[in-house]
Amino acid sequence: MFQNKNHPPEVMPPASMTLHKADRVGFAASFLCAIHCALWPWLLALAPAFGLEVGGWIDLDQAFVVFASLLGVSTLSLGWRRHRAFHAWALLVPGLVLVWLGAFSPLHDHSVIHAIVMTVGGLLLALAHLVNLRLTHSAAAAQA
Repeated sequence: MFQNKNHPPEVMPPASMTLHKADRVGFAASFLCAIHCALWPWLLALAPAFGLEVGGWIDLDQAFVVFASLLGVSTLSLGWRRHRAFHAWALLVPGLVLVWLGAFSPLHDHSVIHAIVMTVGGLLLALAHLVNLRLTHSAAAAQA
């Protein structure tokens, strides 16, 4: 965007930059997870046509759910310390509930219901990171 020549560009402190980057990674990873979960049933159906076996990959989504949970809780906790708003948590908690149900319950059978639950949960996680990113940025701008 265009910079006003009378005002220097905003410089964020290193801790805010780290949180900013973590939220961007969380948003991107959660969004890619949602896309993966939406396409997974199609990939499973088409894999044998290409001579591919997909057995043994089932625990990959469980590992991602644990990583996404740790990243989401840590970035939203740090963000909350700056902006004191619970908007992002209202998206993160239901998103985590859905992905944990999809990955660690009987829904973990890679059916269409599993794909829907994981897709909606992944989208909620991505939105939580996006909201946290915007709230943190607004709080930093208000303090400057």
